[in-house]
Amino acid sequence: MLFNSYIFVFVFFPICLFGYYGLLRMHKPGPARVFLTAMSLWFYGYFNLSYLLIMVCSIGVNFLFHRLLSREKAGEGENSLEKSAVFRKAVVVLAVACNLGVLFYFKYFDFFLSTVNGVFGASFALRGILLPLGISFFTFQQISFVVDTYRGEVKNCPLDTYALFVSFFPQLIAGPIVNHGEMLPQFEKMGEKRPDWERIAGGFALFVMGLAKKVLLADTFGAGVDYGYENIAALGRSDAVLVIFFYALQLYFDFSGYCDMAVGIGRMLGIEIPENFNSPYKAVNIVDFWKRWHITLNRFFTKYVYIPLGGNRRGEGRMYLNLLFVFFLSGLWHGAGFHFLVWGMMHGALYVATRFWQKRIKPALVGDAAGSHRIVTMLSQTATFLYVSAAWVYFRAASVGQANGLLMTAFRGERQKLSQGLADCFRVDEFWYVLKVLHLDSLPASPYILMFAILAAGIYFSMIGKNAAERTARLGYRAGGAAVLTVLMVWCILSFSGVSTFLYFNF
Repeated sequence: MLFNSYIFVFVFFPICLFGYYGLLRMHKPGPARVFLTAMSLWFYGYFNLSYLLIMVCSIGVNFLFHRLLSREKAGEGENSLEKSAVFRKAVVVLAVACNLGVLFYFKYFDFFLSTVNGVFGASFALRGILLPLGISFFTFQQISFVVDTYRGEVKNCPLDTYALFVSFFPQLIAGPIVNHGEMLPQFEKMGEKRPDWERIAGGFALFVMGLAKKVLLADTFGAGVDYGYENIAALGRSDAVLVIFFYALQLYFDFSGYCDMAVGIGRMLGIEIPENFNSPYKAVNIVDFWKRWHITLNRFFTKYVYIPLGGNRRGEGRMYLNLLFVFFLSGLWHGAGFHFLVWGMMHGALYVATRFWQKRIKPALVGDAAGSHRIVTMLSQTATFLYVSAAWVYFRAASVGQANGLLMTAFRGERQKLSQGLADCFRVDEFWYVLKVLHLDSLPASPYILMFAILAAGIYFSMIGKNAAERTARLGYRAGGAAVLTVLMVWCILSFSGVSTFLYFNF
């Protein structure tokens, strides 16, 4: 089920909201948890019932691992197998291996076979395995839970709370990757929750802003991106550059919109979901970018990969190798394809170079660049955006060759008139009507006015203006703000006919 769909807005979420608070009003926190879990399973199973079976089995098996690691040992002998460190280590290794094995089968098995076929000239038949939505997210979330149980950070958790922790629908499909410390205390205190109307209003505002990002901006840029990638051979240099920027903005507003909606939905339910996205195109370098983009994935790799590998404790050279390995895994996590690995290593190479430079730059210079010289900051922000946008080409392309072709066209392609077909992708009816009212539709450049106006709006909202969380924090909930939110909500609902899934559903 999609947030940007009629069934979610008019059926699923009203039932969820009223049923949840109704049970809490009757002082039944346990049934409220079960109800939210059941609604989350409906939300996930709406896509495909086979997906639901996979997730339920995953929850059951990982809960068993959790209980094996956290079970009471009082009265057992000193040499009991359950008490031995060897047994506990074997359980956690088996748990991680099982989770990664399932993820490998569904996400990477065909990629592995095709690679073997290409390298060794074999002819293994590809399975055509259907990737369950969100499997990367709920698999990593459960790995972190089991590992934290092994480390003694998680106490014995009831099944209903654990099932809700894994399946909670706002963050189930595309993150954030939450941890036990953020969510379990909130689930355990559900009996104390009552409707907080100001919090619900803030959550609604954040949901509407996220919905507008997705439906009105991301999907509009997406039409131009699809046209560009379907017609790469016919693009001129300017067209190729625009397509690269369009995808950078499509992905930004798509992922940012999802994160805003997830946090907004959680807030309406009285549950705070951690921040996963903080204006990453305002970053002044690649290190800053990864503190802002997919924050919880970065946190996961830091805690469960980078630090166990030694982090920065074994010398500078080892630190750089650890960082490169993390970015290699990040590329692999995002998709089964060499183009994702290229994307990951592009980020890793610049990240390592930036850390190398930062360790040698004088602190005074860092302070001056960040505080006094706004021009330097703006140039750094622009350079980071350009590099990230170029790397996104490998993220979107179907292959390394296709990505190389688009980048070559952008740098060395023919100079030609902007594509009329590309401009037509931005001919949004409601905006085109405004051009007609203003008599701008007869101008020679009229087909391109909307394209560049929407591009300028995208750049402003992503790189200059306040983000949705900042706007919501300052929202006074007065008549003017309510009117704007209402107009945005109605506009988005009327645009649902062109509904599309979120890009991160694929990862």
